[in-house]
Amino acid sequence: MFQHLADTVLLCHFAVVLFIVGGLAAIALGNARGWKFVNAPTFRWAHVAAIAVVVVQSWLGVECPLTTLENWLRAQAGGPEYRSRFIEHWVSRLLFFAAPAWVFVTLYSLFGLAVLAAWLRWPPRAPRQK
Repeated sequence: MFQHLADTVLLCHFAVVLFIVGGLAAIALGNARGWKFVNAPTFRWAHVAAIAVVVVQSWLGVECPLTTLENWLRAQAGGPEYRSRFIEHWVSRLLFFAAPAWVFVTLYSLFGLAVLAAWLRWPPRAPRQK
């Protein structure tokens, strides 16, 4: 059971990364194409909050809580029979790679600045008055 929970956390982590990276792409593309949802306040606040958490964690040297939880669950499972399971193998390769910490802090900070630039270039629209 712990192994399946760990895989679920890994997939959630992957979904968060897709939301952050894909969200910025959607904002830029959506504004070019006139998609109204990309400037919805709820979407934009969730997006900026997500990257803000990543940037602050990287500056503070704090491991992502999803990574901590996944590692704990994998330890509780006693480790898989093989080196890794299918989901763990492929999603982990996309999410985690070896580099010095400063590389990640720099990349996350630059991406955070790109999100801020998108916020300023295409601000969220005001909620509709009822």
